[in-house]
Amino acid sequence: MANIKSAKKRILVNRTKADRNKSIKSGVKTAIKKVYAAIDAKDKEAAQSALRAAISAIDKATKKGVYHKNTSARKVSRMTLAVNKMA
Repeated sequence: MANIKSAKKRILVNRTKADRNKSIKSGVKTAIKKVYAAIDAKDKEAAQSALRAAISAIDKATKKGVYHKNTSARKVSRMTLAVNKMA
């Protein structure tokens, strides 16, 4: 355990930020799963609406610094391609 006051504060701040990042990442993963579930169910309308919601969640996470911009671009690209491949 840290003895210095500033080190103790860093531990608390880092824990808070880690919890925030974990929550945001979890929400993004849930949104992505909804897109792929709609694709598996062959429901194009639901897939497109879930895709919009997922892209929004990913963009917000990227803006907050949780994801790197290339990571978010890759996720969005793969989901969009999967939705567009539906007949």
